[in-house]
Amino acid sequence: MLPHVTTLSEPLTRPMGPKTAKALEAAFGMQTVGDLLRHYPRRYYTRGELTDLSSLREGDHVTVLARVDRVSTHPMPGRGSAAARGEVVITDDRAKLLLTFFFRSPKSQWTIKRLVPGTLGMFAGTVSNFRGRLQLVHPEYEMLPGAPPNADLTPELAAEFATEMIPVYPASAKASSWVITRAVRTVLDPLDVGEDPIPAEVRERRSLIGRAEAIRAIHRPLDPDDLKRARHRLKWDEAFMLQSALAQRRLAAAAMPAMPRPRVAGGIADEFDARLPFALTAGQVAVGETITADLACAYPMHRLLQGEVGSGKTVIAIRAMLQVVDAGGQAALLAPTEVLAQQHYRSITAMLGPLAAGGQLGAAEHATGVTLLTGSVGAAARRAVLADVFTGDAGIVIGTHALLEEQVQFADLGLVVIDEQHRFGVEQRDALRAKAAGNRPHVLVMTATPIPRTVAMTVYGDLETSTLTELPAGRSAIATHVVPAADKPHFLERAWERVREEVAQGRQAYVVCPRVGDSSPGADDEDADDLGPDAPADDFGDVDMTGGVPRGVVGTRRQPLSVLDVAGTLAAGPLAGLRLAILHGRLHPDEKDQVMRDFAAGEINVLVATTVIEVGVDVPNATAMVIMDAERFGVSQLHQLRGRVGRGAFPGLCLLVTEAPPASPQRERLTAVAATLDGFQLSRLDLEQRREGDVLGAAQAGHHSHLRLLRLLPDEDLIGQAREDATELVTADPHLTAHPALRTAIDELFGVQAEYLDKT
Repeated sequence: MLPHVTTLSEPLTRPMGPKTAKALEAAFGMQTVGDLLRHYPRRYYTRGELTDLSSLREGDHVTVLARVDRVSTHPMPGRGSAAARGEVVITDDRAKLLLTFFFRSPKSQWTIKRLVPGTLGMFAGTVSNFRGRLQLVHPEYEMLPGAPPNADLTPELAAEFATEMIPVYPASAKASSWVITRAVRTVLDPLDVGEDPIPAEVRERRSLIGRAEAIRAIHRPLDPDDLKRARHRLKWDEAFMLQSALAQRRLAAAAMPAMPRPRVAGGIADEFDARLPFALTAGQVAVGETITADLACAYPMHRLLQGEVGSGKTVIAIRAMLQVVDAGGQAALLAPTEVLAQQHYRSITAMLGPLAAGGQLGAAEHATGVTLLTGSVGAAARRAVLADVFTGDAGIVIGTHALLEEQVQFADLGLVVIDEQHRFGVEQRDALRAKAAGNRPHVLVMTATPIPRTVAMTVYGDLETSTLTELPAGRSAIATHVVPAADKPHFLERAWERVREEVAQGRQAYVVCPRVGDSSPGADDEDADDLGPDAPADDFGDVDMTGGVPRGVVGTRRQPLSVLDVAGTLAAGPLAGLRLAILHGRLHPDEKDQVMRDFAAGEINVLVATTVIEVGVDVPNATAMVIMDAERFGVSQLHQLRGRVGRGAFPGLCLLVTEAPPASPQRERLTAVAATLDGFQLSRLDLEQRREGDVLGAAQAGHHSHLRLLRLLPDEDLIGQAREDATELVTADPHLTAHPALRTAIDELFGVQAEYLDKT
């Protein structure tokens, strides 16, 4: 009878049995042998390197390697004649940790019989504190096999035994590290990985070991060098599969039909250029020429336009939309909030002037209709907008998620522009793109959050990327300072004085808070008291805003500061006498619009707002911004927010108010933001502090990230090499017909995530 052979696609129930397979699926979602073997060890112990027990913290779930020091049992009076407590002290030869067991009868004491002083074991549990001593209560444990008999213990074998690398796996209460170790051992010996998915020429060029060798070595490394080679190869697997899938996406998109929208001489686009009151930057001209060429192609443009706040992305988008209108099509601009959609509508119609008055008296010869559709548009106005969109009278349609509704039908949707695209889910973006009849529309996605090259190669790997690096003339410098309100309250007093000084000179200010203030359930809130996936959730104490100075007690939790509370305190205290107004997502849309109009007109001195003003708000006279509880915002969000000031002739001032302790990571993050205005440098810092799965977008799609080893910043060069090789291979073999093992590996690695990649 032939021995059983295990494959990566085999269900775990076959080699493991239903009980263990069910436990592994419940704990980690594992279903196949490949899922188990991609559950890589978190770290490795050697027998000569015991766990540093002094580093353990209360509440941590730990797996430690230590030596049994002593074992004792003690009766427990009042709990029954047979009740006893077992105490086992383990040590790393520097510190000690108590293991506590409770027994109802002498028979139950078998659980500690194997804990013999001098033996090594791995112990797992949650660290608790009892009378000032750290302990594990009823920990799970696994004793390590002893050394071979002395007669067999040669010097070489003794050295190998002492340096053996013991894997420690990410574990849970349902599946300990050694349960996973035994499961891996069961499938690893009879494993047949099949054909290597990375072609031989790529493996040779990049000095990669074979796949089978890498899988075995990461679970059973002979030494650190063996482990290093295995990790390098398996990182290549992840990068190469991802880049191959994205290369296929790019080729598939290029093969789809799209209506060419070439530039029309003497049309509305030319008239718009002639009306511009300023000269385009060299970067805007170059990117504009690229987009002009893309739109003229018979396959859909799929381009990402990134640039710093105020770099002029909107002008480029307008010129692209007008080119499509000249060619007989329509353009839709999708914005994440009503405030931003209304801001776009006002700024675009103002820039177009009579060119936006299509169908009206006094319109320019080539004028088109520009319309706005949001959830708050009344029934009669909504019917008129829908009719203009359906007939094509509206050449440019600006809106929020309302554009995605089924009733919105375009006559000829030729271009979709998505602003601040990270605010939209995959399905939402796809829904708007699907509204083009017949041919696919061209797509331009924009972001003011600079994207590191490594993210552009992964998250946006199926997009062509254009970057604006220079700011238009007239933009002023922004000075940023950290205001440590807890340890230096007089700094915050000075901050409010600076706001008053700016207002006294005829300028305006923002005060930004993390929360609206009324957390009533079911409230319709654009900002939803939500700082986004990159926002830390830190609590530094109760706050007393008396006199406008928050005071905290480190360690006690409190709610983030709110617009409603802060506005009231400022109006009665440090900013008394100034014209204050509030802005947040729960206000009625008409009210929000009126507040923004009043602020833009200079009728409001200080606007106290949530992050609803984060993007798109352009008030050149606003020169100061105070961000309360700044440590609660992410790096990119802080950079976006401060981009709202310094947009005119006067320099900007951004003050980051925090109660974070001086040496804390939160304070260091704020110091880094204050030290530079380089968004690309900050984006790398942001990426370092965020979970890989969030960055890769899997969380947004509702799926778990399947990239286990690849790290976007440390592995940037590797990802670039994988992209180069994958693009070359897929260009020559788009459907991977000659590389079936690669095609299978992509499906195994990404599973449902491949569907996500198909929709981005």
